[in-house]
Amino acid sequence: AAMMAAAAPRRGRLGREARASLAAFLLGASVAALPVALGSPPALLAAPGLRGRLALALHVAGVNAALLLLYPRPLYKIAVRAGFLGFAFGCGLLLSAGRSAWRHFGWYMCSLSLFHYSEYLVTAINNPRSLSLDSFLLNHSFEYNLAALSSWVEFTLEKLLFPELKQITWLSTVGLVMVVFGDCLRKAAMLTAGSNFNHIVQNEKSDTHTLVTSGVYGWFRHPSYVGWFYWSIGTQVLLCNPICVVGYALASWRFFRERIEEEEITLIHFFGEEYLEYKRKVPSGLPFIKGVKVEL
Repeated sequence: AAMMAAAAPRRGRLGREARASLAAFLLGASVAALPVALGSPPALLAAPGLRGRLALALHVAGVNAALLLLYPRPLYKIAVRAGFLGFAFGCGLLLSAGRSAWRHFGWYMCSLSLFHYSEYLVTAINNPRSLSLDSFLLNHSFEYNLAALSSWVEFTLEKLLFPELKQITWLSTVGLVMVVFGDCLRKAAMLTAGSNFNHIVQNEKSDTHTLVTSGVYGWFRHPSYVGWFYWSIGTQVLLCNPICVVGYALASWRFFRERIEEEEITLIHFFGEEYLEYKRKVPSGLPFIKGVKVEL
């Protein structure tokens, strides 16, 4: 994600892609209203039974049918992804409402689905020219998907073997705070950078690019990475996953160390002494990561 913004970028209007994604996300999230419709307790997913499972299946089928009818194929591809994320968010709300061992996993589902959907929505508002299906970050990388799968496996196994480990509410609350802080910081960075924020490091400088040093960029040189770093670790603290807490911390630190060095080489090429002066004054924001070394 580049730390550059165009002067006075035009943003804020919801285009048709953003409107379609928002409608689909809310439609998917309406699964949270199923307990009211069925006259069931909020913890519908904790022990759903045949009636609950049938209701969930019918909801998914109904949402997909509605999206197929409402949107042509290009918009349907967007809407079906947003609808899936909305459904995951709604299911997370249902799990969160219960008192089972899956309650904190519900918090995690809400956090994960909202993170991915908001990546798309903020990009749609900020920089619609760079918007694509990849903006959901659902296909980020094989390593990212493997990390997510590992966290689900660890949570499930430890829930079966050490159920009391998954009931440490104060620790899960700390993780939730980290998640909220990290995601808010990342989105603040995206909004501050404006229309030139991009999920891909830019190698060519546009005439409109200027170095952003205000707002959250006055705190850290790489606030979007700082936010993602603490968000990712926070998800595992939330789940009380000791193995993945360590694994996520090490893997994320290594990834962002390499990513920051790559990006700063480009930024020095773009802005020269202006960026070097900024680099001297403002920390990267990530522990023990100083960025690319410059030979004087």
